[in-house]
Amino acid sequence: MDVLGKVAIVTGASAGIGLATAQGLASAGARVALAARSAEKLQALAAGLKSCGCEALAVPTDMRLREQVEQLVEKSFRHFGRIDILVNNAGQGLAGLVEDMGVEDFLKVIELNLLGPLYAMQAVIPRMRQGGGGMIVNVSSMVSKMHIPGLSGYAATKAALNILSETAGYELAGDNIKVSTVFPRITSTDFGKNSRGDPEARRRQRSTGGSVPVDTAEQVAGRILQAIQSEAAEQYMEPQPGRP
Repeated sequence: MDVLGKVAIVTGASAGIGLATAQGLASAGARVALAARSAEKLQALAAGLKSCGCEALAVPTDMRLREQVEQLVEKSFRHFGRIDILVNNAGQGLAGLVEDMGVEDFLKVIELNLLGPLYAMQAVIPRMRQGGGGMIVNVSSMVSKMHIPGLSGYAATKAALNILSETAGYELAGDNIKVSTVFPRITSTDFGKNSRGDPEARRRQRSTGGSVPVDTAEQVAGRILQAIQSEAAEQYMEPQPGRP
């Protein structure tokens, strides 16, 4: 998909990968609706994008709340007249071993990492269908394909998102709505500081050996943009066997 002139909703846009993605889309000529809980940060980002000639709309949204997610989509549609791209980036980490992981924390992370994207997809699909198609990008994580002690809860939410994305891609193919899953590695953001659960859990995990690549938010945003442009079902930070 050529993003020039397209309308994109980016969740978790106030910082990190979401902020870099919004900026990247704007630089490529997209019009962007910005969603996150921090109204002040969103307004500052929208003002910055507008000063560079990009049309931007700030919509403070708690992605755990279905009503607010639906309002995000409707406000975006009323403002821009269409929705072409949805980037489900908002998420939260969870640290804790299976035997003592807090269930309440786990449920909160499920609400944001899994139900939030589902609410957004359900709200945006009719608008995309009405416009003749669209692109949905769900930001997952490489940990969803690994077995890292202390990260099972977070990985489980992302693994479920993977299946949701893949199946939706098959279901929506006839409507010209593509669904892509992006798999970041460790990213240099404040994501870890905002995680729920036991901060010592990662320190108790077994060593996986070797060095682990650390990407910038801008590098991940570049891969998200690549996923949109290529309409690939999966996008990794580096080529996988048989995949771009």
